Amino acid sequence: MKVKKAVFPVAGLGTRFLPATKSSPKEMLPLIDKPLVQYVVEEAVASGIEQILFVTGRGKRAIEDHFDISVELETHLEEKGKSTTLQAVRDISDMVDIFYTRQKKALGLGHAILCAKDFIGDEPFAVLLGDDIIDSDQPCLRQLLDTFDAYHGSVLALEKVPMENISSYGCVRANTLSERVYEVLDMVEKPRREEAPSDMAIIGRYVLTPRIFGILERQEPGMGGEIQLTDAILKLSKEEKVYGCLFEGLRHDCGDKLGFLKATVDMALKRTEFRQEFEAYLRQRLG
Repeated sequence: MKVKKAVFPVAGLGTRFLPATKSSPKEMLPLIDKPLVQYVVEEAVASGIEQILFVTGRGKRAIEDHFDISVELETHLEEKGKSTTLQAVRDISDMVDIFYTRQKKALGLGHAILCAKDFIGDEPFAVLLGDDIIDSDQPCLRQLLDTFDAYHGSVLALEKVPMENISSYGCVRANTLSERVYEVLDMVEKPRREEAPSDMAIIGRYVLTPRIFGILERQEPGMGGEIQLTDAILKLSKEEKVYGCLFEGLRHDCGDKLGFLKATVDMALKRTEFRQEFEAYLRQRLG
């Protein structure tokens, strides 16, 4: 079955970026000239997703406004003859069908996904987290979807990380099936280095079967008193096979201040209109 729907959990408070996120969602932080969330939506669309559900919370209205039609802005740009900018603005509201639901209580990522049950129905679906911006020739989600098409089971995005950083991630124990595909046998959330089963971390892209909803409905709170998606996927792996895809591409952790700064530099250096001058500036500053 083709995966046509994606869920974007965006109800988090973004406390690591306070005070910038006091009145603006972290997903709307600008990376050059586009908000973080737009990069991830573009990845989903490029991967073949046709419908997106944002699971929102209080203070997230700016996300809805960004992907909506702005008659006043479009009229202003048209009157000023700014046709290129006008087209870029129109492309945002035209790129995909977007829907919204509210996560009324911050009960965890697993609970946020459960809020999408009625929207998804009895279909496989994708989950994309807006903190991870992945720069790749083939969209990261498309790589997961190709794995899903080949193996017909839920798929997690995996990335090899330095073992000294593994305690910041959920990681997997897995059997190798091919160069970049694994059968997931176990998952450990934020293990100590000496207890980690591998150096393969779970990154914020998933393709899940609808069976996950029944598990989430029965899931007890885990770490932090929240309904953890990782706990539910581990239970799912006992009922049906779950796979991991070691994606190709460069991930920027934009939920971290340093990661956000690195992403800004890397993405700026890819822009032909100011790469040369920006690179010269960096060389001058670093002396």
